Amino acid sequence: MSKQDLIQIKNRKASFEFSFIEKFIAGIKLTGTEIKSIRSGKANINEAFCAIMSDELWVRNMYIEEYEMGNRFNHEPKRNRKLLVNKSELKKIKNTLKDQGLTIVPIQLFVNDKGLAKLEIAIAKGKKLYDKRDDIKKRDTEREISRRLK
Repeated sequence: MSKQDLIQIKNRKASFEFSFIEKFIAGIKLTGTEIKSIRSGKANINEAFCAIMSDELWVRNMYIEEYEMGNRFNHEPKRNRKLLVNKSELKKIKNTLKDQGLTIVPIQLFVNDKGLAKLEIAIAKGKKLYDKRDDIKKRDTEREISRRLK
């Protein structure tokens, strides 16, 4: 079992609220106490969103609980954190975001095999109410079919 399988913090609401156009994996610039809290699974990305500020990609409103043994070197739980992506990926994201109604949504926070925190982000478009109803109906029918097959 790899480290990525152990620590996965998902944004479950994102797939219900948005339809994903393209996905990317970005590194996160963190302090020492932040990575320790993530490794212990004490983070939340449900209310987080990404923004491009001064040609850099940032994740905002991502909650990482203060490390319990962090004393005076502890971090601020909801500070802005820089995402590390290639220049070509950043350029691609910026060009895609020029379309109306698109946003960057964090999908999953995980720790890779090297022990580094990574954030899977997606360029997404918000779903309309009827799209959400279709998803609920599709999920219910699939659940019903799997019940009858058992």
